[in-house]
Amino acid sequence: MSAAPQHPDILSPEFAADPYPVYAAMRENAPLIWHEAMQSYILSRYEDVERVFKDKKSEFTTDNYNWQLEPVHGKTILQLSGREHAVRRALVAPAFRGSDLQENFLPVIERNSRELIDTFRSTGSADIVSDYATRFPVNVIADMLGLDKADHARFHGWYTAVIAFLGNLSGDPEVTAAGERTRLEFAEYMIPIIQERREKPGDDLLSRLCAAEVDGVRMSDEDIKAFCSLLLAAGGETTDKAIASILANLLAHAEQLAAVQADRSLIPAAFAETLRYTPPVHMIMRQSATEVEVSGGVIPAGATVTCLIGSANRDERRYAEADRFDIFRDDLTTTSAFSAAADHLAFALGRHFCVGALLAKAEVEVGINQLLDAMPDLRLADGFDPVEQGVFTRGPQSLPVRFTPAGV
Repeated sequence: MSAAPQHPDILSPEFAADPYPVYAAMRENAPLIWHEAMQSYILSRYEDVERVFKDKKSEFTTDNYNWQLEPVHGKTILQLSGREHAVRRALVAPAFRGSDLQENFLPVIERNSRELIDTFRSTGSADIVSDYATRFPVNVIADMLGLDKADHARFHGWYTAVIAFLGNLSGDPEVTAAGERTRLEFAEYMIPIIQERREKPGDDLLSRLCAAEVDGVRMSDEDIKAFCSLLLAAGGETTDKAIASILANLLAHAEQLAAVQADRSLIPAAFAETLRYTPPVHMIMRQSATEVEVSGGVIPAGATVTCLIGSANRDERRYAEADRFDIFRDDLTTTSAFSAAADHLAFALGRHFCVGALLAKAEVEVGINQLLDAMPDLRLADGFDPVEQGVFTRGPQSLPVRFTPAGV
């Protein structure tokens, strides 16, 4: 095991600028690193990260979320295990799959996408990040929950503070304080709304969460508030970055963009390959329940383990030409890419596989379709080269595009 790697540290500016060469060096030379400042073991190879997520031998827990998530969200479903986790997941999961998703949320998704595109549809230019991606998933979630979209700026501020807290690997006290403040502000906002929905239910997701019951168990006000907080942060930040990244990747590969424009059934493949190549979330943590042997050494029991999704998804042991964006690759299965059987790691795997994966897929399919319809000759603004930013979550900060408005 390597304790003092010679390559740039993952808290360094060099790493933040371009983590992929560092990931490659870690996979090759130091697949297990003890990081003193983070007080965490770091895994970078696909086989090791996959093993942690699938956790077939119950070697890992999500106890790390007690300090990583609870201060900003309250106690969430991600911290639960066994029957407690199974029951809570059964309460929330139906809303995010199958007929419920199609009937209740597809019209919401389509409407919110269209409303945002209408603001720039006839202008010939837009910034995909600020004009669309940062707004679309948050608006969808607010609409789904029956919250006032006029509060968008507050939602965005809250989830930005939460994501900053989660990615606060260097322990900046101001970031910590802002994240903790968000928990109080969100509770003050949400608890009265939850209580109101219990008394006067509507046909929104929040009312359904209030009424949901499995084996005689209902969610408490605190359970629902924590889930809504998690939904806003996880569903906002990740889909936001995924949409911007898909378009940035396609714009950098003109022949693949042309293929998607001509055949929209390729959008799920473009999404799956983007999740592999430039995932929105680059690291997820777990805690070891026992001593575990992995590539490069042994992790002791009770340790925090940082799984580098951004590295594992580029592992040349798993993918041919792993550093090449290719929506036609034959070692990534699109049909299973949004299920717990996925062969990329962007949604995690196993029992804590992302409950919102199919919601994200629906948002991306609708959003990319509508954007391509509105912008038939989509191209980057002159002289602009998209730059990814972020360490914990990562994506383009800006994506200015030009186009001839459809029908002109």
